[in-house]
Amino acid sequence: MNETFDVVIAGAGPVGLMLACELRLTGVDVLVVERLNEPDMTLKAGAINVPTARALARRGLLPELVERQDETLAVVRKFQAQRGGTVIGTTSKRPGAGHFAGVFLDVEDIDYDDEEFADLGPAAAVFLVPQQSIEAILARRAEELGVVIRRGVELTGFTDAADAVVIQLGDAEVRTAWLVGCDGGRSLVRKLAGFEFPGLDPEITGHQAVVEMTGAEALVPGWSSTPTGIYAYGPTPGRFLTVEMDGPPADRDAPITADELQASLRAVSGVPVEITAVHSATRFTDNTRQVTDYRQGRVLLAGDAAHVHSPFGGQGLNLGIGDAVNLGWKLAAVVHGWAPANLLDTYTAERHPIGAWVLDWTRAQVALMRLDQRSRTLRTVFAELLATTDGATTVFKNISGVRHRYDLGGGHALTGAPAPDFELSDGSRVEDHFVDGAAILLDLADSAELRNLVVPWSSRVRVVTAKPTRSRSLAAMLIRPDGYVAWAADSTEIDGLSSAVTRWFGAPE
Repeated sequence: MNETFDVVIAGAGPVGLMLACELRLTGVDVLVVERLNEPDMTLKAGAINVPTARALARRGLLPELVERQDETLAVVRKFQAQRGGTVIGTTSKRPGAGHFAGVFLDVEDIDYDDEEFADLGPAAAVFLVPQQSIEAILARRAEELGVVIRRGVELTGFTDAADAVVIQLGDAEVRTAWLVGCDGGRSLVRKLAGFEFPGLDPEITGHQAVVEMTGAEALVPGWSSTPTGIYAYGPTPGRFLTVEMDGPPADRDAPITADELQASLRAVSGVPVEITAVHSATRFTDNTRQVTDYRQGRVLLAGDAAHVHSPFGGQGLNLGIGDAVNLGWKLAAVVHGWAPANLLDTYTAERHPIGAWVLDWTRAQVALMRLDQRSRTLRTVFAELLATTDGATTVFKNISGVRHRYDLGGGHALTGAPAPDFELSDGSRVEDHFVDGAAILLDLADSAELRNLVVPWSSRVRVVTAKPTRSRSLAAMLIRPDGYVAWAADSTEIDGLSSAVTRWFGAPE
C-alpha cells in the first residue's frame, strides 16, 4: 500500500532527527527513514558550540544537555586527574574553550567580557556533549512528538515530479511533497538528484577510536605535534585520534582493524602501544566539498549531505544542526501554505555562507598541521598568537560560533543575529518562549501599536510583553522560530515591522 507524507527525511542522525522535530512541532506529517537498524554508536563529535546549545535550549532541552555534560565531565576529570593534560573547565557563565589544529586555547586568556559574549544565556555554558548523546536526546524528543521513524529501511530511488516526490523504499513506494537528504557525506539523495558538489580532494588520513591498549602511559594527554603527524590522547580513557599527512587512505570502505589503528598510533606518537580491543573506530580525511545550492526542486539537503570537511573542532555536527533549525520552520510554512516555495531560497542564501566559512576554517587547520618546515614554523607563530588575549578571544569567538549571523538587511544591529537571551520581569528568559517553535514579537515597551500591527498574523507570531530586568535601549524584537532577529527597534516606532512580518510570515490571515 502506498503512503503519503508531507515531508520524508532520509537519515536518522542528529540532523535528520532535529529537522523532524522542528517540522513536527508545527504539525507537519513527517517520515524519517534510516538504513541502519540501530543508532550508530561510533565515536564522532565530542562537543557542541553555542548556536547548537542555544537551539536545543529554545526547545526546552537544556536540562538534558546539562545532565549529559555533567556525566561526560565526570569521566573527563577523572581521566585528567589520573593522567594530567589539558584541563577542560566550565562555569555557569562561561562556555568551554577548544583548539585550532591541535593548538589549545587557555580559558584564562579569553576575554569573556567581550561584547560578543553578552546575553548568550545559560545554554552557552554547555559544550561537552558527545554526538551520541545529542542523537539520543533528539530521538527521545522525536518519539514524544510523534515523528514516524523507520529503521532498517533504505531509500533506493525517487522521482521528483512537479507536484510531489515519489520515493522507492525497497519494494514499497511513498509519496511526499518534499524530500530532505540528511543521509551523510556520501548522500545517495545528493547523488541521485544530481547536486553539484565542488571542492578539494583529501590529503590526509585520520583515525579516531576508543580502544583498550597497553603502553598508553607513555602517550601524552591532549594534542601533540610530532615529526610524523599529530595525535590526541583523551579526554576519556582509551580515546585517541591520529592525523597522518601522507595522503588519503587507499580504501575508505575497508574494515578498520586493531592492527591498522595500532600502526597509525605507533607511527605518529612513537609509542609502542598494543591495542587489545576496539570499541569504536572511524577513518576520516579532509575531503572538503559543498553543494552549490541546498535545494533542487522538491529535494533539499542538510548536514553532511550538503557539505563535507575534516572533523577538526566537531564543526560538522554543529553546522548540520544549524541547517536543520534554519530549514525546519521555513519548510513547515511552505507545507502549511502560508508561505510561497521561494521562502526556501533563503535557506541556501543564509546557510551556504556559514558552510563555506566552516570549510575554510577546517582547511586552514589542515594547512597548520603539515609537516614541512615552513608550516611547522607557522604553527609556532600561531601558537604564540593564540597565547595572547586578543588572539585567544578572536579564535574562540569563531570556534564557539557566537559570530554566526545572517545578512537579512535592515538598519538595526541585531537584525540577522541570534536574539539576545536576557531575563524578563516575569521571571522567564527570552529563550524560554520558543519551546513550541513559534515566532515571537517581544514587546519590551508595552506598546499597543506594536502589538496591534501583528494581530493579523496571530497564529504565526506570538506576542510576549515583558520588561527586561535590566535597563536596555531595546524596545522590541521580531524573532523568527529559529531564534534569529528579523526586525528590532530601540523605540516604539513601527517602521519596517509590517514588511518584516510579511517577508517572513506571509500575507495576513
